[in-house]
Amino acid sequence: MTSRFRSAVTEKQFLITAEVTPPKGGNPKRMLAMAELLKDRVHAVNVTDGSRAVLRMSSLAASAILLQNGIEPVCQIACRDRNAIGLQADLMGAYALGIRNILALTGDPVKAGDHTKAKSVFELESVRLLKLIEKLNNGLDFNGKSLPDEPLNLFPGAAVDPQLKSWSGLQKRFERKLEAGAQFFQSQMITDFEKLDKFMHQIASVSNKPILAGIFLLKSAKNAQFINRYVPGVNIPDSIITRLDEAQDPLQEGINIAAEQVKLAQSICQGVHLMAVKREDLIPEILARAGVKPLSN
Repeated sequence: MTSRFRSAVTEKQFLITAEVTPPKGGNPKRMLAMAELLKDRVHAVNVTDGSRAVLRMSSLAASAILLQNGIEPVCQIACRDRNAIGLQADLMGAYALGIRNILALTGDPVKAGDHTKAKSVFELESVRLLKLIEKLNNGLDFNGKSLPDEPLNLFPGAAVDPQLKSWSGLQKRFERKLEAGAQFFQSQMITDFEKLDKFMHQIASVSNKPILAGIFLLKSAKNAQFINRYVPGVNIPDSIITRLDEAQDPLQEGINIAAEQVKLAQSICQGVHLMAVKREDLIPEILARAGVKPLSN
């Protein structure tokens, strides 16, 4: 199967991905309904893996379900819950099921989620996971032994946060992920586009790998204030909070803000990653207001 996302990366198209959360239970109906609305709007649908350490269906299973329904996934794989054996087993299983795009993540701490007494693993972190994927793609396991039943051919990506306070730390981490084999980068939620522009010119310019700016749909001033309070590293400007607070319809104003940010990203980087928690159905409207046309099949 040809990967639309990988082909778009190779062809240097402006990339569009969007995030869906797997179900909390055994019925994927809602997730599928949301993903179906994105089918001709995004190159791939990004499936979270226990984001914020909150229990959900496995990203591997949810990604396989999307693929069965003709929707290309980016399967997130986090290191928090699996050791090296489990990670390799899931990566092999993902490949056998037809999943090709992997976003390699360290994972959020257990204390942030809904199972605070669960045990964390963290045998690997995102850079070592990227190196592991490269090994598997070369037909070798974690211990350097050959895989008798053929190598994998996964397309790995990584997360990046251009708004980190430590510029040297950001550069070092980005370069390590590049060296480890990351083929694309998805950013955390962007609120400071000047910092994104600076990152693109001063750090990302050393690579030819696409950066997808994280765009988050803010639904109200209260929603924005909650994110400022509880999401590390995010600082939504007062000007945006005021716009949401004074709007007659805060949700519509949030859609306008997200569309403006998509337009900004188009002039700065090579893609956007859209996050609209529980309102993924509004992502096509955001793209339409930003002037982004549906993808041609």
